[in-house]
Amino acid sequence: MLNLFLGEMGKFTTNKSKLHSLLYTATSKGNQKKEVTSHYDIGNNFYSLWLDETMSYSCAYFKDKNNTLYEAQMNKINHILDKLYLDKEMSLLDIGCGWGSLLIEAAKKYQVKGTGITLSKEQYEKFSERIKEEKLEDLLEVKIMDYRDLSSSDLSFDRVVSVGMIEHVGRDNYDLFMKNVYHVLKDKGIFLLHSITALKEYPGDAWIKKYIFPGGTIPSLRELMQILPEYQFYTLDVESLRRHYNRTLLCWRSRFLEHKEEIIKMMGDEFTRMWELYLASCAATFNNGIIDLHQILVSKGVANDLPMIRVV
Repeated sequence: MLNLFLGEMGKFTTNKSKLHSLLYTATSKGNQKKEVTSHYDIGNNFYSLWLDETMSYSCAYFKDKNNTLYEAQMNKINHILDKLYLDKEMSLLDIGCGWGSLLIEAAKKYQVKGTGITLSKEQYEKFSERIKEEKLEDLLEVKIMDYRDLSSSDLSFDRVVSVGMIEHVGRDNYDLFMKNVYHVLKDKGIFLLHSITALKEYPGDAWIKKYIFPGGTIPSLRELMQILPEYQFYTLDVESLRRHYNRTLLCWRSRFLEHKEEIIKMMGDEFTRMWELYLASCAATFNNGIIDLHQILVSKGVANDLPMIRVV
C-alpha cells in the first residue's frame, strides 16, 4: 500500500509555512549533535537486533540475487574500498564512521592507518570495543568529533570516505562540509561520498523529521555536484545504487519484524509501529525513485596515476 501511495507523491502538496519549524531546523553544532544522537544513540542492543553482523546502517550492494544481507554489506564495503585504490602506506578518514566496519575491513585487508569520527557515543563505544577485539589498536582510532572541526585540525589523509552522513549536514552546510574534506585530503587524494540523493531540492518529509531523523535533509545530486569544482574536486565516477537500497530496506524490515516482540518489550509499541512504518515507507520511496543513492568519487586535483578503467 505504501508503495502505491508514495508512487503518487507528485499529486500532494506540503504547507511549508505550517511545518517550518520541522522542515527547517537549526544547523548549529549543538543542535545537529542533539539531532544525530537522538537517532543513533537509541541503543546498540536495538540496532543489533535487525542490522547484519557488520552493524552497517547504509545501503548494501547485492552483487548476486542470492546474497544475504551480511554478504551484500560486505560487498558494499569492499566496493567502496576498491574505488579508493588503497595500499598499506595510506591513511584513511571515515567521516560519520558508524560502528566501524568499513575501517576495520580496510585495516585488515590493506593495513591502512584509519581514523573514524562520529557524534554518537554509542557508536564510539562499540567501535572502540571492536578495535580492541580485532587487535587493531596500532592501525585504527575513533574520535567523537564534528566534521566542522577538521579544518582547524592538523589531520591529513590520503583518502577520505563518508557513508550516509551528509544527510545530517543540512542544505546550508554542504559547502562547509566540502571545505573541511578539502582541508584534510592530501593533493591527488581520493574522496568517496556515499549519500542518499533526491532528483530535486526538497525540504523533506515532516513525519520522518519529527519522529525518525530530526534535522535530516536529502541533498539533490546536482547541488552536491555543483560544489565539487569550487574545491578542485575532479569527478571520477558517479554510481546509482537506488534499487540496492530498496532491497536493503526490505531486508531490514524483514529482520525487524522477526524481532518485533523483543523490540516492543525494549522500546514500546508506538516506537515499534513508527519504525516499521519508517522502514517500509523508505523502501517504497527508493522503489518509486523519489529518492536515490549515489556514490560520488572525486580526486583533489588531477590524479593521472590512477588506473584508467572503472571499478566494476
